[in-house]
Amino acid sequence: METVKSPVMLYTEQTPNPETLKFVTNKMLYRGTADFKDQPTAAEWSELADALFALPYVKGVYICNNFVTVTKEFNYAWEDIMLQIKEFIKAWVTDEKPVIKEGFEAAMAEIAAQKEESMYQGQDGETVKKIKDLIDQYVKPAVEMDGGNIEFKSYFDGVVTVILQGSCSGCPSSTITLKAGIEGMLKRMVPEVREVVSEMG
Repeated sequence: METVKSPVMLYTEQTPNPETLKFVTNKMLYRGTADFKDQPTAAEWSELADALFALPYVKGVYICNNFVTVTKEFNYAWEDIMLQIKEFIKAWVTDEKPVIKEGFEAAMAEIAAQKEESMYQGQDGETVKKIKDLIDQYVKPAVEMDGGNIEFKSYFDGVVTVILQGSCSGCPSSTITLKAGIEGMLKRMVPEVREVVSEMG
């Protein structure tokens, strides 16, 4: 007996960043976070992201759990392109085409681990572990609700640098969140931290 597939539902959610929209489906797309800022990386690891980049107005693609956050080129208006993107993603998910290639997470983790090993030893290594755990536990889940992501980038002399991805990248309110929320929490929990700064992903 053939199983009946439940229809793919897809709706859009505003994000705090006017240049990005969150396209939410009722299907799990990828357990994890995948941020694509350019076509070559997308071509290597994600057929869906690669296909979206082929559209002239797509500047960035961020895939996490059951949603895709699309960053548009600023000279396009959402009302002109939102429906096309929505239909495109919906058709892709309905046809069950591949989203992220096998091995993506492992490859990204390896790159990150190599960077880290060369950078942190001794006491700094301990501090970095604490900072990363706090970001993963408390900050990431909140930021994901808005269709974005935050990644630890570096720690040096009391300054934590994080990378903002998805809707958080270039978002006006992310600076406030960063300073008021994240910096405050890290300073309380990790006394070595003096400041948190961000780079756009």
